[in-house]
Amino acid sequence: MEKKHSFFRLLPFLISFLLLLFSQAKMHGEKTSPAKLIYQIDIKKEIDHTTQIYLSKGLAEANKVKADGVVIHLNTYGGLVDVADSMRTSILYSPIPVYVFIDNNAASAGALLSIACKKIFMRKGANIGAATVVDQSGAAMPDKYQSYMRSMIRSTAEAQGKDTLVQGGDTVYRWKRDPKIAEAMVDDRIVIPGLIDSGKVLTFTAGEALEWRYCDGIAESVDEVITKYLGYDNYEIERFTPSWLDNMRGFLMNPFLQSFLILFIIGGIYFEMQSPGLGFPSIVAILGAVLYFLPLYIEGLAANWEILLFIIGLILIAIEIFVVPGFGVPGIAGGILVVGGLILSLLGNVNFDFEGVSGDEIGRAILTVLLGVGLGFFSLIWLSSRIGRRGPLQRMALVTDLEGATTSLGLNALIGKQGKAETVLRPSGTVNIDGELYDGVSESGFIEKGKTIVVVRTGQAQVYVEEIRF
Repeated sequence: MEKKHSFFRLLPFLISFLLLLFSQAKMHGEKTSPAKLIYQIDIKKEIDHTTQIYLSKGLAEANKVKADGVVIHLNTYGGLVDVADSMRTSILYSPIPVYVFIDNNAASAGALLSIACKKIFMRKGANIGAATVVDQSGAAMPDKYQSYMRSMIRSTAEAQGKDTLVQGGDTVYRWKRDPKIAEAMVDDRIVIPGLIDSGKVLTFTAGEALEWRYCDGIAESVDEVITKYLGYDNYEIERFTPSWLDNMRGFLMNPFLQSFLILFIIGGIYFEMQSPGLGFPSIVAILGAVLYFLPLYIEGLAANWEILLFIIGLILIAIEIFVVPGFGVPGIAGGILVVGGLILSLLGNVNFDFEGVSGDEIGRAILTVLLGVGLGFFSLIWLSSRIGRRGPLQRMALVTDLEGATTSLGLNALIGKQGKAETVLRPSGTVNIDGELYDGVSESGFIEKGKTIVVVRTGQAQVYVEEIRF
């Protein structure tokens, strides 16, 4: 009997001990359970090639570290349509679910990216919509461009699929994101009763987006999105940090800068054709080509054969300059290959397969290159006329009258004398008169090496000659 009583006295202590062991085991289990890994990509600027690099590298890194989800922290007024198209495709086909937290603005291309994400979360006061395609002045582009954007944003909404609902015993399928609403963000002719009238492009506030299923929750931070809506209490955030090289690559892929690089390439070739030998113009052309092709090659747009076309074109132009007189087949063929290589390097074709390349993409590539070529020729003609006159270009040329110097050098005595073209004159070069070498300028067009010439006048410490034809 006494043993029985002693057991009951020990029972509370035994229960307390067991509860303590259980709680410790539970706490240990919670501590050892792995935290969810969320990868965050910040896009808080214009949608361009730089942000495309951010997203591409960020998604690749998220896959590498086996993240449980990706959150895009977005605040943008839009940007380039072709870049946004590539970015939304990357989001749609990402093996890791991609969510977006709209921190104030998701306009135009930003709306397209948001609709591509698995879930959309918005801050109070944020907006999404206004995806009409506009030009640099803000004016709406022709309907050809609007039609493509309407189709793209509509298909992006459709890609989210439908919810299955049971209403009154009937099964009803409802779009998770109504494609018609997405289209209304582009086309002001779309009418949705109770939402938007004709003549207005749709833009949602956070509350309106929540009501019409274009927002899955309102939050004030990425952390609130993760804990409140994704349901992760134990999590870690890893952020994508772009390098200076990422920013430089994006900067060099800007279409306007590419046009200027083409200007440097064409300008370098043009000035090299105006002077003998290889010099500074060649360096400018080569540097422009490297800066043009390098980021495109890294991004996988410029293939080896496309760069090879460009190089062959330069070789043919060099043959035209240094070997073949006049401007014939090598120069024309070289020009075509150079322009062709520049255009093809901007396209996302695979070898000679252009099936996945849209007409708009081809048009933009041709426009970029032709704009650069056109600006190059007109700018260089203007530059050639301005060098040495006044302003910042004054120091680039010698403007002092050297007529007296030519007299003192005895060059006037050479007028009427005959000699040989020591080098090719196009129009500048070197001539040999009485065994002496002089800087010569042809006044009768291209003169081949070895041809007989006659001095017709002098000036600026050089002789001006014409070819003697027998």
